[in-house]
Amino acid sequence: MTRRASATAAVALLAVVVAAASGLASRGLEAASPTSEVRIFAPAPLSIDPAIQGDSSSSAVTAQLFESLTAFDSTLTLRPALARAWDVLDGGRRVVFHLRTGAAFSDGTPLTAGDVVRSWLRVIDPARPSPLANLLDDVVGAEAYRLKAGGDPASVGLHADGLDLTVNLVRPAADFPSVVSSPTFGVVPVAIVSDPSAVQPGRFVGSGGYILAANTKTELTLTANARYWAGPPAIATVHLVTDVGGQSPVSVFEAGDLDYAPIGGFDASWIQYDRTLGPQLRSVPTLSVQYLGFDTSRPPFDDVRVRRAFGAAVDWQRIVNLGGAGIEIAATSMIPPGIEGRSSTNFLPSHDPAAARSLLAEAGYPGGKGFPAIDFVSDGAPFAAAIRADLKRELGISVGEETLPSADFFRRLATEPPPIWALGWIADYPGPNDFLGILLRTGSTNDYGRWSSPEFDSAISKAGASTDQAAIAAAFDQAQAVVQRDVPVVPLAYSTEWALSRQGLLGAGGNGLGFIRLAGLAWSGK
Repeated sequence: MTRRASATAAVALLAVVVAAASGLASRGLEAASPTSEVRIFAPAPLSIDPAIQGDSSSSAVTAQLFESLTAFDSTLTLRPALARAWDVLDGGRRVVFHLRTGAAFSDGTPLTAGDVVRSWLRVIDPARPSPLANLLDDVVGAEAYRLKAGGDPASVGLHADGLDLTVNLVRPAADFPSVVSSPTFGVVPVAIVSDPSAVQPGRFVGSGGYILAANTKTELTLTANARYWAGPPAIATVHLVTDVGGQSPVSVFEAGDLDYAPIGGFDASWIQYDRTLGPQLRSVPTLSVQYLGFDTSRPPFDDVRVRRAFGAAVDWQRIVNLGGAGIEIAATSMIPPGIEGRSSTNFLPSHDPAAARSLLAEAGYPGGKGFPAIDFVSDGAPFAAAIRADLKRELGISVGEETLPSADFFRRLATEPPPIWALGWIADYPGPNDFLGILLRTGSTNDYGRWSSPEFDSAISKAGASTDQAAIAAAFDQAQAVVQRDVPVVPLAYSTEWALSRQGLLGAGGNGLGFIRLAGLAWSGK
């Protein structure tokens, strides 16, 4: 989330490491004076506006420039950020955030609860809702405002009073402070409302640990925000290198021109035995899932029998185990390991080719005869060939394949989804709903397959309304059982990510949310 990621594996670029900074602030100590710089290899963001971004590459950058009220540390413990504290009231139906006294934007302008309300309303702007607008659906009036152009923003349950923000919710949602840790909720200056170019270098004003000093075709240069709430970051300048001229990131790292570089599993397989690079290899946890989806709004996949046939025809675990190159683990549900409350039940469609052929014939396509020409579209799905081979062998259906650049692929998903597509999803926050309701609930901005199931929606609502952990887990299991039965999506794999990290670079560990909090980085001894 933040967030969509490429199907080839969500890039575990950068992990929340806010504990060090918040610890300094809580003890009343100043952070170290900025004295150094670091060079990090990173995919170029599609946007640096929190309310517009919806992909992992963009959120990894916006998280540095615009702070939210809360953040998760390296142990996935929720910590205060712009909010010093919060109260959950009325049985989880009301949350009051208390902002820090003296909080300010990078230009010195005081930051108040009114700035938070304005920033969050942009996420559900009816004229241009965020790809992750559904994260606010539990707020009173938010969904209605988003879906009705010309609605009244005053009807949304966000109310500012100085440094206090009151959020009224339609159902108990005690996890709302966790939800707003997402980079989508970064607080932006008032200028961006009327002029989105206000986030460009030279005019940039932010609320995060860094400000954007330069943006070229090959690099984003970030400089420390002297007015950051936790004190100036220890590293004065961060170079986010987006283009290494076709070279291998491993070679560029080895030459000393990068200090942190995400790498592929193939490289990791030999680097771990290299005398020089091996000690600098890091396993980067990622709370993510790669999954396949169907366009359920049009033939042939509007027929649940066809989706069930495809689900039963493919040996999903086998193709991942054989083709994952040791970096992918076959998925058993949409919820990846590491998410609290995750069930151990296997929610994959059962592999049953005979039943698949029977279902397909029942739907009017015996032996695949008369089945329309369709393509499997992605921005580089690693298992596409094996999936297509299983479908051809078991159902007699030839499926084409099309690979698009990421920006074009996401645009296609949002406007005219392909019959079959594959995508990766990284947690916005570590909760089951981020992989279920946010992706599949009726009307969700991330429900690219346009699936709708009242039974699924009801189960998600039950989970959100309960405060009993056993009841919550049972409701999410019920929702996953509906997904398993009706096959709007199929979970494929969970990934292991790798990176090379320079010895002496502190704070570059991971917590699975797909980005490093750059303000938590420091060089040993500096």
